[in-house]
Order: sequence, then C-alpha cells, then structure tokens
Amino acid sequence: MPRILPLLVLSLLLLLAGCDDSKNRLSVLSGPTMGTTWSVKFSGTPKEGVDDLKADIEAALEQVNAEMSTYRPESDLSRFNAADAGTLMALPADTVKVLSAAFAISSMTDGAYDVTVGPLVNLWGFGPDPDRFEPPSEDEITAAMARVGWQQLLLNDNELLQPGDVYVDLSSIAKGFAVDKVAELLESQGLKNYLVEVGGELRGSGKKPYGQPWRVAVERPIAGVREVEKVVALTDMAVATSGDYRNFFESDGQLYSHTLDPRTGYPVNHTLASVSVLHESAMMADGLSTAMTVLGPEAGMAFAKQHELAVFFIVRKGEGVEELSTPAFDAILEEK
Repeated sequence: MPRILPLLVLSLLLLLAGCDDSKNRLSVLSGPTMGTTWSVKFSGTPKEGVDDLKADIEAALEQVNAEMSTYRPESDLSRFNAADAGTLMALPADTVKVLSAAFAISSMTDGAYDVTVGPLVNLWGFGPDPDRFEPPSEDEITAAMARVGWQQLLLNDNELLQPGDVYVDLSSIAKGFAVDKVAELLESQGLKNYLVEVGGELRGSGKKPYGQPWRVAVERPIAGVREVEKVVALTDMAVATSGDYRNFFESDGQLYSHTLDPRTGYPVNHTLASVSVLHESAMMADGLSTAMTVLGPEAGMAFAKQHELAVFFIVRKGEGVEELSTPAFDAILEEK
C-alpha cells in the first residue's frame, strides 16, 4: 500500500510533463513597420518571454527605420542624402553592412542594380515625393541620371563620402535585412523554429509545430488578383520576390513599373513579371530579386545560372505566363 502513492505521484508528473505542448504550439506576433507590416510565427518559449520578445522585435525594426528610411528626414540615410558635397559621414554598422551587400550586387550585375537610383525613383513618383500619373520629360530624366551611379560612393570602413547630390535609396534591400535581423534576434532567444516576414520578404527556420515545413506562396503576377502560382517550403532559407504587377501607374494605355533601370532612367519594359530568389540571407535575396527584375528574363536567367542562384521566374507569354527556374531552385524543391 505505501508504494501506491509514489507511483501515483510519478504518473501525475509524467502526465503533466506530457501536457507541456509549447514545442507544438504556434505563437504569432505582428505589427506595422516601414510603411508595411511584419509578422513572426514561432514554436517554443523565448528566454525572456513573449511580451519582451515583441518589444525587442519592434525595437530592432525601429532601428532599421531610424537608420535607413528615406521617408524620415532625421534618419542616418536621409541626413547623408542631404549632406553637402565632400561630407564624410560615419554610418551605423547595420547600414554599412547593407551598403556593402548592395555594392557587391551592383558590381556583380554591372550596374543593373544601383542604390543611387533614388532620384529616378522619386522622379517617377515611386518614392517619398508625390505620386505622378504621367511619365517625366526626357530633360528631367537626363538631369536625374546625372545623379545616379554607385561608383560615385566611396565607403571606407564605416565612413561614406557624399560626392555631392547623390541620393541613396535602400528600399530594395532593407526589408530583407530587417528579416535577417529579426531572425538573429529569435535565435538569440533560443528559438529555432520560426517564420519571419517583413513586407513580403520571408525567412524560415526549422519546422512548424508537429514537424510540418513552413510553406509560403509565390503569387501569380496578375494585378488586383491574389492567386498562388507556386508553393515553396522554407527550411533554413529565405525567399524574396520582386515584380511589376503591384506598384505601377498607367498613362496613355502604357503601364510604368516601379522597378527603374538605372542604366536607362526608365521603368523596366520586358516580359519578366516576377522573380523569386531563395537564399540563406533575406537581404541578399531581396537585392538579387530586384537586380534580376531589371535584367529581364534572358539576362536574368543567365546571371542566375552563372552564380548558381536558386531563382524562379514568371514570364508573360501571350495571355498567360510561363514558369522558368534554375537548376539550383529545382534542386532545393526536390529536397523538400
């Protein structure tokens, strides 16, 4: 009889332990940032608690905004853009990291990707300046083009030289960096299974509860329609998609995309509707997807294969679309 009580206690402890389902419970946090939204899904328990984790995520995203936003006059980047010629400005470590990645992509693409494209972005009505509903004049484009050229920027350690009237726009890569920054924060909190999303750029690690992969959708590139073209499982991988079907204006029957070609001064005009890049870094996926959107279907595919990148292209063909993918992309999908 005395042995019954310890056995009952042991059974109760095992039952209570089995009820700890935190590893199989999905937690979701979200909020606004960078003119868009962010969300984090994770399983497990953060070291400092969920409330503190959300506060830390919001602080990290606010830091990215405070450093790199072109919509905030007081941001580090805005102050650099407004600085006098010859100003040597010390920049925060995160901004230097993003600039260095941007310069690397610019070099790889021979200038098809260029973060000094800001004057053109603003001129065409896709930046902080008011929207426009007709294309600018050739003289306006020529004047803006005179301010474009990433080679004008000299970065020495953490100091960037303002050569005069150069305007840097990191919107094509900063959201991806923000995703990576939040992912690093989650890792520091002991979380290994998560999905981070900022403005459509995503990074997944581990698995969903009960061992399911994080599945994300690549949209069909049709304006005003939300349909799925491809589903991708993200395991320790990021994905970023660029396209011309969400942000554009129409004038005299012609569509003008928000993706500007810094080599011509005009919006891209080809059959490539969207580009999705899988990469271990959301920052690199973000920048590379923009770069290949500028390059177009043929040059983009050649570039992706040359650098062994995992890329999924959707190309307009007649009334429909055609899917194209690189061997690296196909290999990742076959592994899932």
